[in-house]
Amino acid sequence: MRIAFSLLAASLVLASTVPVAGHHAFGAEFDPNAPIKLQGKVVKLEWVNPHAWIHIAVVKDGKPEVWMVEGGTPNTLLRRGLTRDSLTVGTELVVDGYQTKDHSLKRANGRDVTFTDGRKMFMGSSGTGAPRDGRDPGEGKKPPPPPAR
Repeated sequence: MRIAFSLLAASLVLASTVPVAGHHAFGAEFDPNAPIKLQGKVVKLEWVNPHAWIHIAVVKDGKPEVWMVEGGTPNTLLRRGLTRDSLTVGTELVVDGYQTKDHSLKRANGRDVTFTDGRKMFMGSSGTGAPRDGRDPGEGKKPPPPPAR
């Protein structure tokens, strides 16, 4: 019994020393007054929690840049129709979002992603304080069928 208790106590002490990455609100990192539109090709996808990241190569002011765009959780993106297969390397996208507060960073919080075929999907995370822009997150999707009479 003493050994089990000692092992449990040691485990708790070790677990408490592991650094914890906290989840942030939109306003802690991103600037609601700095909207950005990025067009380019996916060069990398990080399908990780708490936020998926899409890395896209864009040309700004004649110079190539790679931007990291934060989206919702992978599970949230899957429910909205975005998958790893729809965001493969080389996929051309237009992303509407918001820059970080430090505008020198090549990072943004993505709001909408638009594919070359015109499909538009909401990729932001909800409940974080991100601006709504007066737009519906379902904008660009097919409307539901009319009710049967």
